[in-house]
Amino acid sequence: MKRILTSTFLIGAFLLPLLLSAQNAPVINATITGRVIDARTEKSLIGATVVIKGTTNGGATNQNGQFTLLTGQKLPFVVTVSYLGYQTQEVVLSNDNVEIRLEEGTNQLADVVITSRRRQESAQDVPIPITVVSGVRAEDAGAFNVNRLKELVPSVQLYSSNARNTTLNIRGLGSSFGLTNDGIDPGVGFYVDGVYYARPAATSLDFIDIEQVEVLRGPQGTLFGKNTTAGAFNITTRAPSFQPGASFEVSYGNLNYIQAKASLTGPISKKLAVRASFSGTQRDGTIYNITTLKPTNTLNNLGYRGQLLYTPSDKVKITLAGDNSRQRPDGYATVVAGVVTTKRAAYRQFNNIIADLGYKLPSTNPFDRVTDTDTPWRSNNDFGGVSVNVDAKIGSGTLTATTAYRYWVWDPSNDRDFTGLPVLTKSQGNSRHAQWTQEIRYAGQFSSKLSGVFGVFFIDQDLKSDPVQTEESGSAQWRFSQSSTSALWKTPGLFDGFGTKTTSRLKTIGAAVFGQIDWAITDKWHLLPGIRFNYDKKDVDYKRETYGGLQTTDPALIALKNAIYTNQAFAFGVEDNNFSGQVTLAYRASKRFNAYATYANSYKPVGVNLGGLPTANGAVLIDLAKVKPEYVTHYELGVKTKPTPSSTFNVTVYNTEIKDYQTQVQTAEVGVNRGYLANAEKVRVQGVEIDGNLRVNNRFSINGAVSYTDGKYVSFKNAPVPLEETGGESAFKDISGGALPGISKWSGSLGGEVSGNGKLLNQDGRFFLAVDGYYRSSFSSSASPSAFLNIDGYTLLNARVGFRASNGVSILLWSRNLTNKDYFEQLLPAAGNAGQYAAVLGDPRTYGTTLRYTF
Repeated sequence: MKRILTSTFLIGAFLLPLLLSAQNAPVINATITGRVIDARTEKSLIGATVVIKGTTNGGATNQNGQFTLLTGQKLPFVVTVSYLGYQTQEVVLSNDNVEIRLEEGTNQLADVVITSRRRQESAQDVPIPITVVSGVRAEDAGAFNVNRLKELVPSVQLYSSNARNTTLNIRGLGSSFGLTNDGIDPGVGFYVDGVYYARPAATSLDFIDIEQVEVLRGPQGTLFGKNTTAGAFNITTRAPSFQPGASFEVSYGNLNYIQAKASLTGPISKKLAVRASFSGTQRDGTIYNITTLKPTNTLNNLGYRGQLLYTPSDKVKITLAGDNSRQRPDGYATVVAGVVTTKRAAYRQFNNIIADLGYKLPSTNPFDRVTDTDTPWRSNNDFGGVSVNVDAKIGSGTLTATTAYRYWVWDPSNDRDFTGLPVLTKSQGNSRHAQWTQEIRYAGQFSSKLSGVFGVFFIDQDLKSDPVQTEESGSAQWRFSQSSTSALWKTPGLFDGFGTKTTSRLKTIGAAVFGQIDWAITDKWHLLPGIRFNYDKKDVDYKRETYGGLQTTDPALIALKNAIYTNQAFAFGVEDNNFSGQVTLAYRASKRFNAYATYANSYKPVGVNLGGLPTANGAVLIDLAKVKPEYVTHYELGVKTKPTPSSTFNVTVYNTEIKDYQTQVQTAEVGVNRGYLANAEKVRVQGVEIDGNLRVNNRFSINGAVSYTDGKYVSFKNAPVPLEETGGESAFKDISGGALPGISKWSGSLGGEVSGNGKLLNQDGRFFLAVDGYYRSSFSSSASPSAFLNIDGYTLLNARVGFRASNGVSILLWSRNLTNKDYFEQLLPAAGNAGQYAAVLGDPRTYGTTLRYTF
């Protein structure tokens, strides 16, 4: 049945546009070109927005100030042209190859156009809290991946101890904090050119030729194919163009940082255009390993992307895209950040353990950036795929079909004890993931008062060990696992080489029907109801077998080995379906004021544990293999305003409650790799978000955002104890009322740019100085609130100065973390909970120069 559905979608995706192109004769003037220039200097304006009035059809000017519009409308028609610092104009196009002159408007902001509702709209007109970061701004700020982008969007949180163990959250929600378990779905949708990326490892990859990033906050399941309970990243790349163009960029900085980017685009024929893009990043490590005598936590990233655009008629566009990204760093090493005294007996405390073993930490100051881990660090990460996207103009709307295949290959080696001792000598969770997705949707204006989007979505995922996942102990394991004073623990070779080999496979099928309409009750009042139906099916087959160590038939010794690793196996299937939806009431009093209220309920599918299960009295707790689905109830009030033509000011207030919240928890058992999943009965996140932009004049602009987020466990009565309470009377604790991990109550960003006309090396252009600041207050780094695993608040300052020449050349000097602030990104208890915990360190000060040329 699954193959039949997939085949049907594929056939429909390819045949439908061909039928449409055959039935609709070409219309003259289907391709309109032009150029946008400064009326005074006659210089090209790069990135100006040109949209056909009354439609969703538009685009941006390229490096030569040129634009191309593919349209079935006959001339003449009206386009709206806008650009930062210039007066927005409506221009009647009566012929092809037109020249549009814009006058400077020191008191105007450029309109920001988004596509998240599957049409081109002004961000200020959409009743959704959304942050837009242009590709140029991200590039200038050095935000070449999502982890760096979070410094520009305070409501976004990203935590990563390696590419696999990556958590991407919005407003503190989305995925469980800490270490990743492959058995749950992310709550933040990650889309690139309409293709859903299922694995969180995608967020660690470098951006390749990005046009724009739109960050939508709150549930968006009625707009996107895959359910998004916390929000979505809607990323668009730069599209192929029928106007030749290219961009080349190279950066060099301290720590031997080198980054190179290139992009070429142009026509192959009248109906076929191509774009090829490349990105490569290398950097020395930020932590020194005294065991290997070399830096670790390096960057070594390569990425490629190619696109073909085919326009068989004026009403059909077909884009074939393929990409591949690979990472080969020496990382991600952590450093021991501290030691907690637990409630275990004195001989089981970390400092006494290492004293008995004659070991000493290389440093007690984590910001010495020194480690002595003895397991080779390997984080081989490969990610890529192909997609076909078809856009067919039908009536007053567009039918879109997106077919995609993606893969992920993860080949790691980690040191789970964080020290130079042979405790956990191997941790290799090799995985291979493949996904097929098909989305078909129709978006458009159905009548004078009714518009919207309707769609269907299908995903087929296969995640398996590749070929096995290995965990293995070393000769020092006995001392860390010792739970009594019995001399049997010292039995030579008992745990040396003792480990597990795990084979697992998770097959997932998901399908959905979704839609949202925008009903204009009056010119000022709009009602936007949306609905979604989900179907999810998961089949898991998990088998873990022990091996190695001392081969013995002694029941007492076998019991000691079983206290560390046990054989585990389970296989089952689960399926579920759910109706969810939302409704928004919007009031647009004027072009400068837009208010809205939203109610939404959403749903995250059932989860499964794939990292090993805890035991009780030697028995595996199989009941914990399944994790109940989440049910989300969300309320939101928002106001978007444009107080003056030179400013925007937006406020959002929200309250989100989740029943059966899927959370990742740590356990003292070494054999539960990366923790395990559980349900908290109820959590609540509420907050306020404020953002705004101000253009003082044509030389100075400023932007800022601030977020207040209050996240708590309303009820979690059976949570594992925090690290410092390990070994107490109970292994579980009621943490109701405690703070959710990973959430700063306050976070904010503030940036500005000063620029002015000038000359450099006899070239006309603009000098500029830009500064971006990012602040977040303290937050918990433990699923169960801990007095020790809290991260202090910090402020980061990034700056750049440079010159943008009118001939397409730019040069800038930049620095990230200009003040060289020492800060933690994450704190992690070591496996076994002996008392030590490690830190993922933020990068120290980096600086360098970038040279960019576009034409």
